[in-house]
Amino acid sequence: MKKIIAVLLTLVLAVGLFAACSNTGTETTTDGAEDTTAAKTELLKVIDIALTSEEYAFAVTKGDTELLNSLNSFLADIKENGKFDEIMNKYFGDGTPEGVLVSDATVGASDNQLVIATNAAFAPFEYVEGEYYYGVDIEIMNLFAQSLGKTLAVNDMEFDSVCTAVGEDMCDIAASGLTVNDERKEILDFSTSYYNASQKIIAAADDTAFDACETAEDAEAVIKALAEGTKIGYQTGTTGAFYIDGDADWGFDGFANIVGTGYSNGAFAVQDILNGNIAYVVIDEAPAANIVAGVNG
Repeated sequence: MKKIIAVLLTLVLAVGLFAACSNTGTETTTDGAEDTTAAKTELLKVIDIALTSEEYAFAVTKGDTELLNSLNSFLADIKENGKFDEIMNKYFGDGTPEGVLVSDATVGASDNQLVIATNAAFAPFEYVEGEYYYGVDIEIMNLFAQSLGKTLAVNDMEFDSVCTAVGEDMCDIAASGLTVNDERKEILDFSTSYYNASQKIIAAADDTAFDACETAEDAEAVIKALAEGTKIGYQTGTTGAFYIDGDADWGFDGFANIVGTGYSNGAFAVQDILNGNIAYVVIDEAPAANIVAGVNG
């Protein structure tokens, strides 16, 4: 998936339009006209329980200490001068996101470009609208490129190729809501972390299975008690995939009764809840909130 225009926005809007067409009510106003602004029925919800505790960071090719030191120094500077908080407020507060018109990742132009590997289907960290890239990671990387006297170039790819692309020195930096992990440290060097994250569950709005849960252990007990063969979706290559399927390097046992179902991005997975093909989706909390908000209008 390279250079897909507006992929996450299109997917979320498509899901949202599906929801709106199916669930927008109409009311009659005092003059007898139909009011089409009635509240929409919510189709999905995020189960407000953190299943994991993670840290996001950027990553460079292992051994590239010069770039890593420059990146860490830059991150420290923008946290001190307020630029980091300003960017975060654009996506988690009342600020206005700013699109970045990036360069194509051109072979041989690396001296003038900072080439990042990303999967631009992970709002609010990276996504596309028209010709512009948006997101926390995109805006930080754009400022970093400017600080180096370079232009930002984006290599948009499947998420599970991001680490390999940087590890094999095909791109400069992995900037894709990347969780720090020992397995990834074998081929990458991570920057200082910039965001604390967790995995959460997306469910149908009328689903009551997790209503009594208060802790991650409670939620895991519910998952273990689900019917054999229950399907839970995730974005391939993400922590959600390792959590459901199990991975010793990540410290996850997995769930023997669950059929893990992988998708190229979270919006596709969520659509399959609406289609009745899977029961739940496990995904990072910020994208979960973003996608569900889009679906529910």
